[in-house]
Formats: sequence, structure tokens, C-alpha cells
Amino acid sequence: MADPSSYRPKPGQIPDSPGVYKFRDEHRRVIYVGKAKSLRQRLANYFQPITSLHPRTATMVTTAASVEWTVVSTEVEALQLEYSWIKEYDPRFNVKYRDDKSYPYLAVTMNEEFPRVQVMRGHKKKGVRYFGPYAHAWAIRETVDLMLRVFPVRTCSAGVFRNAASAGRPCLLGYIGKCSAPCVGRVTPEEHRELAEEFSDFMAGRTGTYIRRLEKQMMLAAEDMEYERAGRLRDDIEALRRAMEKSAVVLADATDADLIALAEDELEAAVQIFHVRGGRVRGQRGWVTDKVEAVDTAGLVEHAIQQLYGEESGDAVPKEVLVPALPDDAEAVTAWLSGRRGSNVSLRIPQRGDKKDLMATVARNAQQALVLHKTKRASDLTTRSRALEEIAEALDLDSAPLRIECFDISHLQGEDVVASMVVFEDGLPRKSEYRRFQIKGFEGQDDVRSMHEVIGRRFRRYLAEKEKTGEWDPEGVVEDPEESGRPKRFAYPPQLVVVDGGQPQVAAARRALDELGIDDIAVCGLAKRLEEVWLPGDDDPVVLPRSSEGLYLLQRVRDTAHDFAIRYQRSKRTKRIRTSPLDVVPGLGDTRKRALIKHFGSVKRLRQATIEQICEVPGMGRKTAEAVAVALAQAAPAAPAVNMATGEIMEDDGGGTA
Repeated sequence: MADPSSYRPKPGQIPDSPGVYKFRDEHRRVIYVGKAKSLRQRLANYFQPITSLHPRTATMVTTAASVEWTVVSTEVEALQLEYSWIKEYDPRFNVKYRDDKSYPYLAVTMNEEFPRVQVMRGHKKKGVRYFGPYAHAWAIRETVDLMLRVFPVRTCSAGVFRNAASAGRPCLLGYIGKCSAPCVGRVTPEEHRELAEEFSDFMAGRTGTYIRRLEKQMMLAAEDMEYERAGRLRDDIEALRRAMEKSAVVLADATDADLIALAEDELEAAVQIFHVRGGRVRGQRGWVTDKVEAVDTAGLVEHAIQQLYGEESGDAVPKEVLVPALPDDAEAVTAWLSGRRGSNVSLRIPQRGDKKDLMATVARNAQQALVLHKTKRASDLTTRSRALEEIAEALDLDSAPLRIECFDISHLQGEDVVASMVVFEDGLPRKSEYRRFQIKGFEGQDDVRSMHEVIGRRFRRYLAEKEKTGEWDPEGVVEDPEESGRPKRFAYPPQLVVVDGGQPQVAAARRALDELGIDDIAVCGLAKRLEEVWLPGDDDPVVLPRSSEGLYLLQRVRDTAHDFAIRYQRSKRTKRIRTSPLDVVPGLGDTRKRALIKHFGSVKRLRQATIEQICEVPGMGRKTAEAVAVALAQAAPAAPAVNMATGEIMEDDGGGTA
């Protein structure tokens, strides 16, 4: 635990201007990022007597070993830089909201020649229009099913689309009128894109235009005595109205706004967001966070706004953002939001009327989310703490192992030998720090030797990182501060190394650490047969009770490493099996390989082509075409596939892999 006075900047060294600051720990890892209108005034607050600081702030400054800052011109720049650094460095003492679920969105892939309507989760992609998020994927599918009557946009996958195009006939949706069938040319790409634009406009809240247009068309059809067409238009209008009814009107003035509400206690906070478009609730989402820094409601609101809109632009940022409390730098946040939208954004607290009532509803949702989260987590937190204490007691450790790394070896009859490393911090998996290894030191099957190699490689990287920071190098070389602080692959040591195996594997791991001069990291092994815990140099295992939470945590860590290793080993084996004769052609990259397969349809047809025909493919010169022909001639054709149910030999007419 560091003394803040040991790294306190000298008087007058800190500038009195806007900026962003970083606290780093002894490993040069960034543990906290903040911004300030005046760096001098803000940083002075951190170097008061420890007893006068908030407990969380005191923990942060005593964990830190240095502080540095960057001066910026405006508060808006400081806000943007703070968001960028929090995203880049993932500081442990900053508030980070985590989604309580992976919400599905209704997405329209406007970046494709024939846009597709589909359900999407995860990171947003450029060129795709998103609507939502929705609570359930089935709600999206019900809405889309109703709207396809009026906007028959493609919903099929790329494979189905290609198959329909090659067969010359559409899928079922094309026959029943719920797809315009661009795959067989019923509409041009331009006409289909216009349909997708109209679908997107309707979902964005511009509903009145289309309803009125359809009603006018229905009346004209009835006047012309085209009663069947008038009946179809009547059904289309009814379908659109049913789709609209799925999201009730909450604001009568067709408002586009996001409402953010919070529920918090001393330890945690939950945030709920209602996305209102055209006066209707189009989506809802929620986050929960640990209050690892001393932060008030205004600060939580600011962090939520940063996370919600940090990657958004254009219409994804609404005209109004309604919040329970304004951030301290409300003007800077408003200017930042306006810059991301490209037009003015109003950031305010609703004071009366429908918006205030809706904000109360959002706040109730936040409160319920916090209660539910705490109910789920209460027993979990207690259990994890007890498990770590039991492990420390059983293995005679000085303190609970807050960071555990587990290693496992996987292979198939001595081939494709790989290893995995998984990381658990505070009893929870930290997937961003999982790592995979290929065994390079020897050929064949030897789990003990493989374990020795992997442990050695992992901790040599750790020593290399220590050398960069000057902790281990006697000459004290410090790495470039612009290159430090990011979450590195092997920069942080565990308190406990777990290996999947018994005495031999544990001895190999301990020997690898001893060879590197590392004696402050505990090692144990968990043998599958009787779930015994082995320690280096002990002839008898440590037997934890079957009901022990510590044993359960070790099993979970071991099983996670085992599964991660098996997935990697299978992927390597699959990649090896699926190699193509084109892989050995010098200078032939993935782009030209794909172009060849797309042009000829399969490796079999490419093998039958002449050099002149290969040269017709865009980007293929004669020299490369000759190399392709030679490689395919030398490669033996793959054995034909057999349908195991019928015994039929299946011809290779298009399944080549580039």
C-alpha cells in the first residue's frame, strides 16, 4: 500500500487548466481516469490526509503509485478524452456500467446491395440501421412479420439468397408476398433499397405518412371498383396499426427522446433507459455497476451518457436526453452530444407533465432492477468470498488469491498440442485476459513437458513487462508512458497458479517458476480422478470437503481452462483438415483465392480450367495463374464425400474451400 505523499506532484507543477489525469499502480497499469476544469484544484483534493478522504478514494490513492495528466483546450475535449481513456485502459476504480443482458435489436443492413431485416445482438456495425433494443427477440419477429405485408424486404440469410438466385425461384416468403424476391429479379436493387428505406423510416417513427398514403390508395382503388386491391390495402393498414400498437404512445407530441433514470445505494447503482421515438417507447435497456469510486448521482448520469452515446452518431443520438440530475459539466456534455448528433441536443430534467410521469416509470424500473440484482448477487458475493478464504486456508496462503490463473493442455493423439490460460479475478472469470498457446518446443505428446513450456513462456513475458517498467531491471528503464497502462497480455502476476493435473504437472509448473527466480506465486494442481489438490513437493494431496465452496471454485476454474483448450485444439484441427491446395501458392492471398472460387464455383472446376481461363479472373496475372495450375495439378484430389445414410457418393460441385 503506497503513501500518496510519495508521488504527490511538486507545488506549482500541476497546471491550472482543463485536462484529464491518470493514476497508475506499481505495475504501471492505469487504475483511474478523471477529468477536471482545473487540474490543479482537482488533483489537490486527492492528496489530503487519508482520514479526510472518502473510503473508495482512499483505497484508490493508496493503490496508485503515480499520477500524470494531459492538458486540453476545452471541457468538451476533456470529456471526449476521458471516455476514450476509460474505454482503452479499462481502469478498475472507474464506474463501468455492464449490461444486465445482451439486448436484441431490429437491424436493417443498409451496407449490403440488397438490405436485409434481421435480429442482431452485440457490437453495432457500420452501415447498419438499428431499432430497439427490445426485451425479447420474439417481439422483433412479430413486428417484422406484420410489416412485411407492406414493406416486403428481404429477411433471408446470404446462403439462402444465393441458392434462390442460382435456382431461379424464390423461397416461400417470395411466393406468399412477404418478400419482393430481389433474388430472382422481381424488383431491381434500387427498388428493393427504397423498400428498405421506407421500412426504416416507419420504424424510426415516421408512421403517419405511410398510413395516410395507404388510406388514399385504398379509397382510389374502391372508387375504381378494384375491390380486391382495396381489400389488400385495408389489411396492410391494419397490419401496420397492429405493429404500432405493440409500442404504446407515451408522449403525445411525437417526441424523440431518451429517458435515463437511476437507483442507487452505497455500493451499487442501476440505470434504466427508455428509448422514445415518435412518442412511442421503441426500446428499453438497463445496466448495473459497482460504485468503485466516490461518485454522486450527477456523476453516474455523466458516466451513463458517455457509455450510451460514446460510439453513436446521427439519429442514434436523440433530440432530447432527459435525466434525473444534470452532470456537473452540463454545458460540456450537451456540446459533446450535439457534436455526435450533428445538431442541437437538449439535456434537461423533466419538470412536469407526461415526461415527468414517464421518468417516474423509468425510475421504478431502475429500482426494481437494482433490487433484483442485489437479490441475485447477495448470496453469490458471500459464496465467492468464502470460497477464496477456504482456498487460502487449505493452501496455507498469506491472503485470499484475488487473481487465479489456470493452465490446461489439450491434444488429439499427440497432434495439434495446445494449451490454455484462463483468469479469474475475485472469483469471477475475466475473459478478456484468457490466452491460448501452441506447443513449440517439441513434437508429440508429453503433458508434463508441455506444462513446463507454457508456464515458462507465460512468466517470461511477465518478467519482460516488469523489466520495461523498471521494477526488475537494475538500470531502471521505464517504458514510454504513451505505450503503458493498457491492459497487457501478461503484465500482472497471479497470487495462485492452478494446473490441470496431479503431482507431475505441479512439479513441472513449480520448476518453471523456480528457473525464472519467481518464488512469490503459489502453485497447485487439481487432479480429475478424485478431485484432489496437489501442492509442490508434497507426497499426499490436500483433500477439500465435497461441499467446500473452495473446491467448487477450483473445479470451475479447471473446467473453464479445459473447455477453452479443447475449443482451441478443435479449431486448429478443423483448420488443418480444411486446408486448400491454393494455400501453397506463393503470393496468392485470401482476396484472390476467394475471387478464384467465386469465379469457378469450386476447386474441382478450377482444377479443370486452363491457364488462359484463370487469367480472366480480375487480379490474376499469368505467372500467378501458372503457379495455381501447377499447385492444383500436384495436389491429389480429395476423396469424395459419402452420404452415410444412403451410401451415395456426393460430387464436389461447389463446396471447395479457398
